Amino acid sequence: MKAIAISRPGGPEVLQLIERADPVAGAGECLIAVEAYGINRPDVLQRKGAYPPPAGASDLPGLEVAGRIIGGDAAALAAAGLRLGDAVCALVAGGGYAERCVAPVGQCLPVPAGWSMAEAASLPETFFTVWSNVFERAALQPGESLLVHGGSSGIGVTAIQLAKALGSRVLVTVGSAEKAAACVRLGADVAINYREQDFVAEAKAATGGRGVDVILDMVAGDYVARNVQCLADDGRAVIIAVQGGVKAEFDAGQVLRRRLSITGSTLRPRSLAFKAGIARALRERVWPLLEQRRIAPVIYRELPAAEAAQAHALMESGEHVGKIVLSW
Repeated sequence: MKAIAISRPGGPEVLQLIERADPVAGAGECLIAVEAYGINRPDVLQRKGAYPPPAGASDLPGLEVAGRIIGGDAAALAAAGLRLGDAVCALVAGGGYAERCVAPVGQCLPVPAGWSMAEAASLPETFFTVWSNVFERAALQPGESLLVHGGSSGIGVTAIQLAKALGSRVLVTVGSAEKAAACVRLGADVAINYREQDFVAEAKAATGGRGVDVILDMVAGDYVARNVQCLADDGRAVIIAVQGGVKAEFDAGQVLRRRLSITGSTLRPRSLAFKAGIARALRERVWPLLEQRRIAPVIYRELPAAEAAQAHALMESGEHVGKIVLSW
């Protein structure tokens, strides 16, 4: 098969098109003929040598794919209601940048009716992440408010649409007027340009001084203290990346007095059972919304599969709104 490998830690140019033997599916796994794969921030970190794959995972980058099942554990497939030839998208722990990819059957979901493979490939990493952190860990409820830092990212556009579809009010921070407008078009109620506005003051003003119920934070660093300031009583902040740094100082007294929760998680190293549980919840709660197009794919650019280096450079430029997807 053709695949994209990391030749050495470094910039986008270290991604190289190679040939490699097809992977072999084991117990509880299926083999997917990949038609499209998504680019995600952890892929960039892995390329730089800062985010090694977990034990047992492929050394090839790539956390989400879409394609057709061409082999695998027959009993596991039957138990999941899947067959050879079915079109699926899947969350994987690595190996997505290739023409063939092994995926746990429990992490495969049907391609939503009417969706292209490229559209389906934009789903797994962001939807698993948002569901796990916003709706399970932070327990966002209908009628509550959600603040998303990085509203125009793949995670951000997913969080906006999903939270709105399930009955919440959404605020986002972004870095330009153009990105703010894009987020509002997707359903955000308030878009805050952090380069020109104080997101704490804006979030408080937009909620009548109450503050927001949940924050999805990909920045951390000095944002943590500001998150504490703009959370409502009993508010919950979930950290899923540390682009602003790993160290933070904040007023712990506010956390005590106002019963705030600051938590975080990473998805890639979690157990197969944990991820399969997210997949089941998505199939029940979210997939009907996708099939009705109440939630639409947001693909900033689709590139040929071999142009992974260009895709990484584009992601690092920060100009994109939504997902970058590559197709074989």
